[in-house]
Amino acid sequence: MKKIAVLTSGGDAPGMNPGIRAVVRAGIYHGLEVVGVRHGYAGLLRGDFIPMTLESVGDIVQRGGTCLYTARCPEFMTPEGQQLGFEHLRQSGIEALIVFGGDGSFHGALRLHEMGIQTIGVPSTIDNDIACCDLTIGFDTAVQTVIEAIDKIRDTATSHERTYVVEVMGRSAGHIALQAGLAGGAESVLIPEVPYQLEDVIKRLERGIARGKKHSIIVIAEGAGSGVEVGQYVREHTGLDVRVTVLGHVQRGGAPTATDRVLASRLGAYAVNLCMAGESGKMAATQNGELCAVPFETVFNSVRAPEMSVYQLADILSI
Repeated sequence: MKKIAVLTSGGDAPGMNPGIRAVVRAGIYHGLEVVGVRHGYAGLLRGDFIPMTLESVGDIVQRGGTCLYTARCPEFMTPEGQQLGFEHLRQSGIEALIVFGGDGSFHGALRLHEMGIQTIGVPSTIDNDIACCDLTIGFDTAVQTVIEAIDKIRDTATSHERTYVVEVMGRSAGHIALQAGLAGGAESVLIPEVPYQLEDVIKRLERGIARGKKHSIIVIAEGAGSGVEVGQYVREHTGLDVRVTVLGHVQRGGAPTATDRVLASRLGAYAVNLCMAGESGKMAATQNGELCAVPFETVFNSVRAPEMSVYQLADILSI
């Protein structure tokens, strides 16, 4: 093997830059030529390739986002788009492609694998909704961002004796809401994986009020409903002073935590090793802290469910 490429696809995640850095520096260490594909699969369709050097990835380990940029590309999911991407890789002499992204990005990588390009995926999404791995790159940073926001919101909730509803990201998964809700001491945590009744949320608030509690935090995952609608319901059924904060894309930015930097560095370098070993159509991951390669098909056929023991603990501690 002489030449590999790396791209970031889908939503950005804190830790992508340390991952890119690891791919480039590990690749060069092993004598490989490394190419960056800008703007994800959209850039692949345009042949937007740039040479990557040691200097090109200097001073990015602490930066959020991705220096290669990213985009969503519906065109690549068509047979014509996939063929065009395949041809650009072949014409450029690229033998293997390392893809940082989530489920959709991996489906694109699998298709290239089936067409004859070596592909390795690196799980990178704040949602932490990819199965068969301990953590996805970006999740730890996103949770930390939410916790910092909840801590600040609780200060003003205490000062004004208010109830706050905080809506967090996660797409159709509740991992961010669950971890941040427990760590932030939320009185209620609403996630899409567990059915809930707003009447139960009201009862919990009323129990707190009965014992003298003057402020509360309700955390809801975006996949579980609208924070605005929950806030309106609580306000109408309790008469409480309720405010709603939708954290939005602030959760995807910011300097990656040490956990995300180390994870991305390990997985990026390991992805290079997998390419050199001739592996393809697999995701680089950690399981119980150990590096491993998992076939894309196994990942797609598995579901990452929230830890119910954590959900139950959050419920117990918010009594």
